[in-house]
Amino acid sequence: MYPIVRMVKELAVQSRKPRLPFLGTHVSHHICWPWDLDIWLELNNGRSLTLYDLGRIPLGLRVGLVPVMRRNRWALTMAGVSVRWRRRTRVFDKVEIHSRCVGWDDRFLYIEQSMWHRGQANSAALYRAAVTDRNGLLPTAKVLAAMGAEAASPELPAHVRAWIEADATRPWPPET
Repeated sequence: MYPIVRMVKELAVQSRKPRLPFLGTHVSHHICWPWDLDIWLELNNGRSLTLYDLGRIPLGLRVGLVPVMRRNRWALTMAGVSVRWRRRTRVFDKVEIHSRCVGWDDRFLYIEQSMWHRGQANSAALYRAAVTDRNGLLPTAKVLAAMGAEAASPELPAHVRAWIEADATRPWPPET
C-alpha cells in the first residue's frame, strides 16, 4: 500500500521550508519501518522506489514545479529509472535522501536521488520524468516557461547521456 500518510507529512513539512532553485538539492529524512521490508528483512526494492517518491515529490514542491502543475492541471510521470543498490537498509535505519534535477532535454527532466545511512550511500537512482497534460508529454521548454525558470539545461553529466543513449537501443515494445 502506498504510504499516503508519510507523503502528506512530507509535503506539510517541506511546504514550510524555503524554496529551492530549480537545480537545488532537496534533503529529506526517513525511517525504514517493518512494513518496508522484504523477506530478507531489508528494505524492499519496490519500497525503496516509494521512499524515493517521498524525496522527489517534495523536491518538485520546493522548486516550484508542483504549484505550476496544479495550476495547469498537469501531472508528473516517471518514464524510466535506473537504480543501484550497494548497501542494505535495515529495519529502523534512519536514511537521508538527496534529490535533485541534473538537467533536461526537449521531453524529459533527469533527476538523481541517493539514499544515505550513517554517511554512506546505500543506493542511488536516476529518473527520467515528464510533465503531462491530457494530450501527453509536454515539452520541457513549456514547463520551464510556466515556472519562470531558465530554458537552457546545464550539460547533462556523461553517465546520464550514456544512460539515455543506451536506453534508446532497447526494443519497444519489449520482446517476448
